[in-house]
Amino acid sequence: MSEEKTAEIPAEESVEKPTEEPAQKDVVNSTSVPEEKIKSAATPHQNEETAVAQLTLSQTLKEMENIVNKDNAGTFFKQFNLLKDHAHHLIHEEEAKEKQENPGNETAEVATEYVHRDSSKLSGLIHIFKEKQDEYHKKQDAEHQVNLATRQSIIDRLKNLYTNSEPGVNFFKEMRSIKEAWQNAGQVAKSEFKLLNNNYFHHLNQFYAMLEMNKEYREQEFAHNLEKRLHIIERAKELENEPMVQKALNELQYLHKLWKEEAEPVAEEFREKTWEIFKEISDKIHERKSELSSQMEAEQTANLEKKNKIIEEIKQLADHGKDVSHSYWQNAIKKIEELRSEFLKTGSVPRKVSNQNWDAFKQNLREFNSKKNDFYKNLKGSQQKNFEEKMKLIELAKENMHSEDWETTVPLFKKLQEDWKKIGHVPRSQTNKIWEDFREACNTFFNNFREKNNATTDNWKDNFIRKNALLEELKTITDEDGSVEKIEQIKTAWNAIGKVPKEKLSINTDFNKTLREKLKLNKINEFDLKEEGLSDTQITDKARKIKNQIADLEAEIAKLENNLGFFSNSSKDNPLLKDTFQNIEDKKALLESLKQNLHHMIVGE
Repeated sequence: MSEEKTAEIPAEESVEKPTEEPAQKDVVNSTSVPEEKIKSAATPHQNEETAVAQLTLSQTLKEMENIVNKDNAGTFFKQFNLLKDHAHHLIHEEEAKEKQENPGNETAEVATEYVHRDSSKLSGLIHIFKEKQDEYHKKQDAEHQVNLATRQSIIDRLKNLYTNSEPGVNFFKEMRSIKEAWQNAGQVAKSEFKLLNNNYFHHLNQFYAMLEMNKEYREQEFAHNLEKRLHIIERAKELENEPMVQKALNELQYLHKLWKEEAEPVAEEFREKTWEIFKEISDKIHERKSELSSQMEAEQTANLEKKNKIIEEIKQLADHGKDVSHSYWQNAIKKIEELRSEFLKTGSVPRKVSNQNWDAFKQNLREFNSKKNDFYKNLKGSQQKNFEEKMKLIELAKENMHSEDWETTVPLFKKLQEDWKKIGHVPRSQTNKIWEDFREACNTFFNNFREKNNATTDNWKDNFIRKNALLEELKTITDEDGSVEKIEQIKTAWNAIGKVPKEKLSINTDFNKTLREKLKLNKINEFDLKEEGLSDTQITDKARKIKNQIADLEAEIAKLENNLGFFSNSSKDNPLLKDTFQNIEDKKALLESLKQNLHHMIVGE
């Protein structure tokens, strides 16, 4: 067999060499790689589909925008196309979901079609990327022309070396320089390379023929190339035991490329021998393709089991959704999102069941969403009925809030308050308004009741003197042991004292300000303070304030935890997030304390 054929790989056994940059045009580079890089240069193509499938639509568009903004955007066309297909898929899903949940109003004359808000942004990114890719191709073509001219000049230089060389030329040094220049000359179009490469090796062989009499140089060159062949053979032997079959196949093709471009020629006695050894090892590695198929089949079968399990969990969540509460559905929605993400992260399944598995996943998601939507439609009807019942209580309270028939109206208003508590939720948009209306009517009645019944017995000036004394006593409290108990006693005594003259009402403001300072000094929350003697109105007001603070704390905690999701390393070990985790724990502790206080207040403890 000829030396030219020894470096060839059978077409049916060849494996594409992985690269980090996409081969957008057919280009070839004969650049050699140092021997120490033989083991690490050929790595398998990384499967990016799993990573992309985990991205949300906004994250996908952001990644596409990052690529478009790169100076060398055209080299990332594979990544961009993956993101583009994923974005189209997500938009299509959201549009389908929107059409299912909100079919809209369609008549014979008009049909309204939902258009996703991010469709135009996606189209713009695709347009910009196409322009940058075209620009990249033009730049690449220009570089290829420059490299072609460079390689042709190297061939001329090689030709002149053995045809017109001057006496005293160091052929060995000059040839090393020419080879190094050829290896570093850059890529050219594949259509140009074959003829160019044959021309180069033709003149190289002519040069060697010219040096036939120069045995020393020829022996050095043969020895150098033989050493490269032996290195390649040793690395190929290691690939026989490589656990990742695809990686072994990819690197083997790279080794064949090195053999052809950098390990020729060698002495006649080693040509056939080394090639047969290398070919035998190559054949053994190619025989491992069956292992690759088995591994892939096993992985796909395992993925199918995982995905079927996820589908079953989704089905159970939908089946258990009968006659359950709002809390159940909220937890189920969170679980569904986790299952959906896990399903998309799981790799491919056998092709023959792929469509069936995907359809089952979508069908069970639709069934879950359908039952969830039915629940909330029914819940809206129930809330509307509760709203109407509470409105009746408000009208009755307003009709009697100025009545002075105390024997009749006092029990009436107490019953109204009890009935209010028994009625369930109303639409959220109406909750605060109707509560304020009801509360205002009840306060008007009870304030009138206390004013009329206590006017003859309350000594307002005396009340001011007593309150002023309590205020002065409160000012003297420090943070020593027992201070909290003293504050609670003063607050309870303060609650038991009636009204003060109108011109002295500022004492209430002074007392509340001093109270907050002492509570802060003793590191106690106002709502943890035990106090007695509160009227129904005061208890109601305090409960409302606690509810508002609970809602604010829950919103703050949710925001902080959501912000942690933007960090790739969001563990407590991250020093940048230490204060954030501590802040979340403090707020959760305060939230739990407020919930307990509200519970005790509701049950009357």
